[in-house]
Amino acid sequence: MTSPTIAAQLTALHGMSAAQLRTQYRELFGEDTTSHNRDFLFKRIAWRLQEQAFGGLSQRTKDRLIALVDESQIRVRPPQTFHAGVEVGPLPAVAPVEPSAGKIISRLYKGEQIDVAVLDNGFLYDGKLYASLTAIAKAITGSHCSGRAFFGLTGKGQV
Repeated sequence: MTSPTIAAQLTALHGMSAAQLRTQYRELFGEDTTSHNRDFLFKRIAWRLQEQAFGGLSQRTKDRLIALVDESQIRVRPPQTFHAGVEVGPLPAVAPVEPSAGKIISRLYKGEQIDVAVLDNGFLYDGKLYASLTAIAKAITGSHCSGRAFFGLTGKGQV
């Protein structure tokens, strides 16, 4: 950038696209960035421009940071006495409990009582056989939604 002041350079950065900022990042840092986030790139470049113009952190600040890191309790490796727990493997998939045949599922929707009979081969609503509760919910509402959620069958202990 050829602007003489930091303020002018920062103003110019505001008008750049993410692709242009990535190019500027490469020029200032000497390496490509994996980021495509415009705000992140802007902040990193702005910091670098100010660092070049005014200098980076003072030696006192650098020394203090090093001292803080040396005093920390951060472990790079687990202690020698650490033993990994027993591997239990993946949790088994829990299939949702389907309503049993012969049950009537009821719901009040827009002031109308909706009753659905659960059959062995589907669901009976308004004299028509449906393959799923979702199909019934769509027929009632006109839009796609979960049939189980529409009829309140999603919580534990339901059905």
